[in-house]
Amino acid sequence: MNKTRGIYEELKPYRNFDYDGFFSGLADKDIQTILAKDQLTALDYLALLSPAAEKYLEPMAQKAKAITLKYFGKTILLFTPIYLSDYCTNKCKYCGFSALNTQPRKMLTLEQVEQEAQVIASTGLKHILYLTGDAPTISSVQYMKNCTKILTKYFSSVGTEVYSLTLEEYKELYEAGVDSMTMFQETYNEALYDDIHVAGPKKDYHFRLDAPERACQAGMWCVNIGALMGLDEWRREAFFTGLHAAYLQDHYPEVDINISVPRMRPHTGDFQPLVDMTDMNTVQYILAYRLFMQRSGITMSTRETVDFRNHMMGIGVTKMSAGSCTAVGGHIHKNANSGQFDISDERDVEEMKKAIRQQGFQPVMKNWEPLVGES
Repeated sequence: MNKTRGIYEELKPYRNFDYDGFFSGLADKDIQTILAKDQLTALDYLALLSPAAEKYLEPMAQKAKAITLKYFGKTILLFTPIYLSDYCTNKCKYCGFSALNTQPRKMLTLEQVEQEAQVIASTGLKHILYLTGDAPTISSVQYMKNCTKILTKYFSSVGTEVYSLTLEEYKELYEAGVDSMTMFQETYNEALYDDIHVAGPKKDYHFRLDAPERACQAGMWCVNIGALMGLDEWRREAFFTGLHAAYLQDHYPEVDINISVPRMRPHTGDFQPLVDMTDMNTVQYILAYRLFMQRSGITMSTRETVDFRNHMMGIGVTKMSAGSCTAVGGHIHKNANSGQFDISDERDVEEMKKAIRQQGFQPVMKNWEPLVGES
């Protein structure tokens, strides 16, 4: 187990920070001064997340557009998730896969993984992200390695979004062909985290918080982090996510650090969002983050609506999922079982490519490939 507590210590000064006092002390001239800067400090970023910055969304958007165009061009990278298993030992109040829910469970056989891969690959996608519930004795690291070997036959980039692993386990997946890792902290509020994770290995706040750093150390080319918006106050979660991303980028400059801004969606179970996050709040978060972390990728998934996703192209978002299904085996057997959550944008890959082009952008199916034999 990796014992590093680097990011925990990095966030520590802000756990009892006077956010209300900081926000109330901001004036228009402070926001205007920050918008004139080329590089932002952590507190500059927090200021752009403030209520005082809400009236400056248009100049923030114009600057975010220019920065995104400078570093990413007029492109949107497409990918899709594949759910391998929904068996889970965790009892998380907000998740459809929670062991608290009693729906039938399923895990793909290797033959079914290959069938799903063939269906997804036929759409032209080259980037895939596989997911499992947290059940190490069922969806084991060896099972994931076997699945990875199949998926690398069809996709140029294979990512993983599974339970927190040790450094050695991440290294095993990397050596098997996984090049990216996604890990959502859910909430950076440690007390709230403890409350909503009733039981199971995911209850270990520190082990999960350190997981992205272990993935960086294991050699992953890309690491994607985020908080699940709807659990705690959005400005605080956005701020902590940005600090986490900055910490990882500073310590692992060779790794492509990305964030996602997932908002809660309906799922199996009766847990409702604890706080509301509007479309405008989401826009402000993405714009502020783009100005703070100029070279960082930003992912927007099919949790969001067609209209909202179309409008977010070009002002910060660089990656989008397409043709998504959150059910295990959902690509070959529609409605085979309950998904992890309901999606909002049900467009297939061709429809997404058309929409991206209509916005004046190029859909990218494959943006990199490792050099075989190069170190």
